[in-house]
Amino acid sequence: MNDTAARTMTGHDSTAPPPRRLRAVLAVLLSGVTLLLVLGPVAEADSADGADLHVAQTLGDRELTVILRRVTGVPGPLHVDVITHTGTAAGRLDLAVVPTGVSASASAGSASGTTVDTAVVTLGSRPGTYSAVLDVTRAGPWELSLRDEKRTATIPFVVPKQVTSPPETAVYLGFSGAGLLVLVAVLVAVRARRGWWTLVPGGALVACLAVAVTGALLSSRLPLPPSQGGQVDATIDGVTDPYAHVEQQVSNYSRPPGTLLLSSSTNRAGQVADLRLVLSDAATGLPLDDIVVHDGALLHLLVVSPSGRLRHLHPVRTGTGVYEVPLSLPEAGHYALSAEFARRGGGVQQLRSATGIDAVSAAPARTEPGGLQVGTGPRTVAGVKVRLTASSLVAGETAVLTARVGDTATLQPWLGMIGHLIVVGPLSPTAAAGTGTQGAQVWAHSHSMGALPDGPHEMSDPAGTGHATHSSAHDMDAGMPGMSGLTSVNGDSTADETVAAYGPDVSFVYTFPAAGHYRVWIQAERGNTILTVPYLLHVTGAADKTP
Repeated sequence: MNDTAARTMTGHDSTAPPPRRLRAVLAVLLSGVTLLLVLGPVAEADSADGADLHVAQTLGDRELTVILRRVTGVPGPLHVDVITHTGTAAGRLDLAVVPTGVSASASAGSASGTTVDTAVVTLGSRPGTYSAVLDVTRAGPWELSLRDEKRTATIPFVVPKQVTSPPETAVYLGFSGAGLLVLVAVLVAVRARRGWWTLVPGGALVACLAVAVTGALLSSRLPLPPSQGGQVDATIDGVTDPYAHVEQQVSNYSRPPGTLLLSSSTNRAGQVADLRLVLSDAATGLPLDDIVVHDGALLHLLVVSPSGRLRHLHPVRTGTGVYEVPLSLPEAGHYALSAEFARRGGGVQQLRSATGIDAVSAAPARTEPGGLQVGTGPRTVAGVKVRLTASSLVAGETAVLTARVGDTATLQPWLGMIGHLIVVGPLSPTAAAGTGTQGAQVWAHSHSMGALPDGPHEMSDPAGTGHATHSSAHDMDAGMPGMSGLTSVNGDSTADETVAAYGPDVSFVYTFPAAGHYRVWIQAERGNTILTVPYLLHVTGAADKTP
């Protein structure tokens, strides 16, 4: 009897896999497919961290907000919106984009410093939004330049690239290999003469699934590389593949404080001074070229005039560590200045000018009224009625200051916030405001509750000029309406000044550290007009409280 006959008589063909073994193989394959379907969605590529960038610019006599819309792919378009405010003069802005940064590849870095695209924005006499589109050709650091009739401002920004982390790469490769091995295992199980051959693709399938599952678990748990342009200086290679250029970190990215040198083209009252601010590193003396956008601007300049008028300006970057802004000097006396900025990875700093500006009398100088009634209450600024109330004005006690700006919910976000609070003191209520604020112990800047895109900050006073703070107050009432649009959710961009749907109540949390008189300014935007509302408050000591 030959072998064929024997197989026929027994009803068993040794070349076919046993049904039990085939069922086991199919069970393994079914489990692998189930894992593929269940765990597959976990593997998502890191989204580019490019949200809209809002940058306030005091360009000449124009107070502008420049919005760089997120770039979703390169090469691709960069949409730029220029928002003007009440009183902005009509005119022309020339825009240009220039790639910057270095690379280990000579070809990748060869284009740095060469203008890629230009555009023209014609500003009208009415406040509003004026747009332009420029092309960007690669991921990495860039600069946007804006030129008016007199000067050119430059805004550094980073075009991100959507990248995949190593664990996510393992997920994709593991599941792709598992999917291919499913077909191989089925083919081997059906065609192989010996059943144990199915263990080869089956084992490889299990290995691929193990790699994919491990990568899926690690993808959401491993720390991200440092943010290019946020925590570390951006390079072309770092933006293109941040995971390949991560070095061992031995610090928390902190950087030393900066120093501020101020020069003015004139000190004659009644004229406009072109201020030049030079920022340098206190340790090395090198110009600061690592300033990042903070609270909607590269640099915030607070100026208090002799009569107590506050100017909140945003000097433009004209060189490495160099910022310029025109400042009118309508009255004679002392002008106190304070600059606020954030260094890349170094936190927020506030530097008070040691000298300020002493404007001397010259026609046609004028004296502005500086007297303020002490206490909270109503004010009218630019035709808008404002009323301030305070829960407490006792030193050491947390106070909630609430300003009702107008009567309708028509406030616009300005510098990423619904409202700003500037506090200076304690000082003499009868002394000239500029001289008093120059030597005041406290110079604080706080934000309205609920408007918290950056998280809380504490500002150091590296110059040793007094008590300097910067804080963003959390929304103590979760039901406070109209604040959700100011917080970035899942990478979405926050509301900008084109949205007029907030307020009218704007609340701040602040604790006055000592008794005395404080000058307080509240700033908000309504009807494309930036309102600055002054108050003079008397803060009592804890022992003076009425029982």
